[in-house]
Amino acid sequence: MAMRILVAGMGNLLRHDDGFGVVVAQRLLDGPIPPGVTVMEVGIGGIHMVQALFDPTDGLIVLDAVDLGRHPGTVVVIRPQVTDVASLSLTERHDQLADMHYATPSRAFMLARGLGILPAATWLVGCQPVDADGYGEGLFPEVQNAVETAITEVKALVAAIGVSWT
Repeated sequence: MAMRILVAGMGNLLRHDDGFGVVVAQRLLDGPIPPGVTVMEVGIGGIHMVQALFDPTDGLIVLDAVDLGRHPGTVVVIRPQVTDVASLSLTERHDQLADMHYATPSRAFMLARGLGILPAATWLVGCQPVDADGYGEGLFPEVQNAVETAITEVKALVAAIGVSWT
């Protein structure tokens, strides 16, 4: 059976660098994509990513702006720590899972894990934003310059899962 890998770009294009994940996904969609790899833009609708995971998936790579206090434009590859929904009280579950859009990767990961569909091979490729909260279109230059680095990281992760992306 062929490998299936999902690459999902998250973020809001109307909030400057918050659109990083969507911009990277758009760039990936402009080029050839190997069989078995699906690239999708989910924007602020992480629920669409979760729905796509109902098809058996070997790997998940999420692209997003990530504020870790680093120099703007720094690209990081993270194995996310995903909260186990079963470990939360009923009130905490309601608080954490009430957002039906699942606009943040952490909540989308938590829902997918709770549903038993989060692949063991899950990564977040993030970029330190200059500004992901202000309103406006377009990435700041430091973040725009990191798009190619993120693409390289995605292709390396896909290869590590078992699909060559040349």
